[in-house]
Amino acid sequence: MRKKLLYFAILAAVGGAMMTSCSEDELSSESVIISKQTKDTEFDKWLRANFVNPYNIDFAYRYDDKESNMNYYTIPAEYNQAVKLAHIVKYTCVEAYDEVAGFTFTRTYFPKRFQLAGEWQYRNNGTYVLGTAEGGRKIFLYGVNYLQSILDGELGQGEFTFDYGHDVVANLNHFYLKTIHHEFTHILNQTKDYSADYQQITGKDYLADDWSTNEGNTGYLQRGFISPYSQHSHGEDFAEMLSIYVTNTPEQWDAWMKEAGTEGAALLDQKLDIVRDYMKATFHIDIDELRSSVLGREYDIAVGKVDLTDLTVK
Repeated sequence: MRKKLLYFAILAAVGGAMMTSCSEDELSSESVIISKQTKDTEFDKWLRANFVNPYNIDFAYRYDDKESNMNYYTIPAEYNQAVKLAHIVKYTCVEAYDEVAGFTFTRTYFPKRFQLAGEWQYRNNGTYVLGTAEGGRKIFLYGVNYLQSILDGELGQGEFTFDYGHDVVANLNHFYLKTIHHEFTHILNQTKDYSADYQQITGKDYLADDWSTNEGNTGYLQRGFISPYSQHSHGEDFAEMLSIYVTNTPEQWDAWMKEAGTEGAALLDQKLDIVRDYMKATFHIDIDELRSSVLGREYDIAVGKVDLTDLTVK
């Protein structure tokens, strides 16, 4: 009985304290929910004039946890790096499609949002994600904080060599620009699919997630794949074919075909024919003209012909 009385006494005391506390507190007239407000920077004004107004593209450089994949270590993109990447994307990608396919095509099909992150997304199997596309409308670009090192010809050392050395154009393509063309290809494929014949060319040789193994990283050209990742699936294969074709010189492509050998080159030629016909018939784009525009613009970036810091709004 004493235990029960003590228990009720404690409850009464706590309840009295709660009642006293409640009676003394007053609700504040100010909400505890604070909306996220940021003052426009010169970069915001430049983006509005160069991406939002003409193309209805949101180039999101500020960190947004709702847009981040919490399965990976993520950090914000540095402001100055984001400014330079925005210029590069506009000049080498958006305006290249303007030049070859027309403004209406770019405004209609180009992804409506770019989301930047400072670091790449590292997987447990030793690979990492350079970029992704979501819902046919959005492209994520990672590793933005390495951009200046790439422009300076410094990246290409150690774990990030990938046989590209200090070639600024090759590294820009590998880490950012090829990714944009790759993901944009997925978006175009979602708009209109390519011929099912493509799937049959090397259909039995796709490796799915095993593309990054030792088997996947050797002999892929001879098996009719333009890159290790193209062995993942026919969708990734198609996107790799187009994005790698338009970001490499004819001389480099011919060298790969020679390395592929007679059988591998024949398979790659079959794939390229379907890619070429798809882009021409569906979107009226000559991929050789697109390649010429892309490479010329990338060269301009590499030799400093384009001011990547100018935020003048014209």
